[in-house]
Amino acid sequence: MSGNLKIHLKPKERIFINGAVLRVDRKVAIELLNDVVFLLEGHVIQEDQATTPLRQLYFIVQSMLIDPKTRGLANQIYAQSHKALISTFKNQDILEGLVAVKQLVECERGFEALKKLRSLFPIEAEILGPTEVRELGKAVA
Repeated sequence: MSGNLKIHLKPKERIFINGAVLRVDRKVAIELLNDVVFLLEGHVIQEDQATTPLRQLYFIVQSMLIDPKTRGLANQIYAQSHKALISTFKNQDILEGLVAVKQLVECERGFEALKKLRSLFPIEAEILGPTEVRELGKAVA
């Protein structure tokens, strides 16, 4: 993300900045004055929430942003997962979205890649249907 960005946080809310996790104890505004990689707590999914193929890809990209030290390994896992998803999905919107995600990841624009992936979740849910999403969730747990 580029500099001079003001972020408003609620009490007890966390923000992930360049691999560090910060939690505020009261309502606060933070102004980021230089280029940093950050994620707001609301954009973070936990491992047990990665219950579908696209959510799993999201979790991998998120890991690249949250823990830059593991980026190399996460990048390898991402490449394998992305390739598998491209060969599995037939829906044109998802395929085009995955191409866009790949371009964003390659340009190190992970936050935008996550945003794009979130926009694909409803399409994926329609394809998988509620039963398959629940079954995938049980298989991951």
